[in-house]
Amino acid sequence: MQLTRQEKRRRKHSDEFNKIFTFFLQSYRHKILDFSGVEVRTIMNINDEDGKVCFKKFDNGEYKGIEFMSTRHPNILKGVIIGKKSWGLHVKMWSEGISEGLFTINEILEQFKDENIKIPNSFLLDFNNQIIKRIKS
Repeated sequence: MQLTRQEKRRRKHSDEFNKIFTFFLQSYRHKILDFSGVEVRTIMNINDEDGKVCFKKFDNGEYKGIEFMSTRHPNILKGVIIGKKSWGLHVKMWSEGISEGLFTINEILEQFKDENIKIPNSFLLDFNNQIIKRIKS
């Protein structure tokens, strides 16, 4: 089967993409980022693309308006999407709590360290910026 240029590009994953994908999946599996406030529906189809390709499609907005996502890795895809959505929600809540003095950034980061989960640098930077923004307001 001959793949199109777009399909070939979609199957290649950068190191940064792989780090982010792994971060979301591990965080979900260790129940640190397992609540996103929305239902994520995936179904199994052995003939569909793998979880990473489907996550890229999700991230690019290709699943907007679709009731469920079909993949050969439904649990992985669901975990990564919930992890991604949870990160945004949790960063907002954590930065608010830190700015109010309810807990420290070290208490939050310790959860990830205890589970040996490496937070991508871009996420740490965003987290720090959110905290600073909350403190200034």
